[in-house]
Amino acid sequence: MTKIIVFTDLHFGQEKAGNLPKERLTKGLAHVAEHNPDAAHIILTGDLTHDGVVRDYETLRDVLAGAPCPVHFMVGNHDIRENFQAVFPAADKTKTGHVQKVIDTEFATLVLLDTLQAPPYSYPFSHIGVLCADRLAWLDAQLAASEKPCILFLHHPPHDTGFVAMDAIKLGNGPEFYDLIERHGNVQQIVCGHVHRTISGVHRGVPFCQFKSLVGQMPMLFDVMDFHMETDEPAAYGILMLTPDGVLAHTEDFELSDLGAIRRSGPVNAPPAK
Repeated sequence: MTKIIVFTDLHFGQEKAGNLPKERLTKGLAHVAEHNPDAAHIILTGDLTHDGVVRDYETLRDVLAGAPCPVHFMVGNHDIRENFQAVFPAADKTKTGHVQKVIDTEFATLVLLDTLQAPPYSYPFSHIGVLCADRLAWLDAQLAASEKPCILFLHHPPHDTGFVAMDAIKLGNGPEFYDLIERHGNVQQIVCGHVHRTISGVHRGVPFCQFKSLVGQMPMLFDVMDFHMETDEPAAYGILMLTPDGVLAHTEDFELSDLGAIRRSGPVNAPPAK
């Protein structure tokens, strides 16, 4: 089994969140180190910062110095690609400058995509995601080259999630994306961020999952046309377990329970000895 940790929508520098993104990521990384020390990779699925400011990427870089395993980056609609690359110059990018990469694991090929529709950074237009012709061609080549099942990571969901406000700013060319992956038939799972809510399901025959933000979460008000809504809930990260038979997706609400205390207390509800 290969274990992948997913943090999404960090929003470093969000004024109303104050120091919360830094505190929660620090706590989350420590939780991963203690309770998932066998994790092979950590993937940050976009909206690393709230305003794309260099100093916020620098703060993120400092916090990630304590990461227990390799960290891989994606950008979201709140990021500024040029500022991110200035602070993280070693981050992978394509010949066209997009923050995309492939990670080979024992059981699957992980493909990280850049869905940021910018520059120009013109809100709310650039809140909507896009995979331009260059990025789709790059994805097409990666899927064709992979001899293993593929797991695709996008910031923007390429399908509706039921929240009318967030569905208005999903990936703008989702049907084109799905047409492409259907031609290959080797996409095992899609992992997204953006919505600030734990969601799972199947779209056009392909399973997908999404995880909560480190900061505010989308309230369960499906019909309200406001994508700035937030409710303060405990933070979480995703755990993907890759096996020869498929993918298991778990959510760890790491602020809700003291796993160390539970472990130290010994077996709980253990079956009777035979």
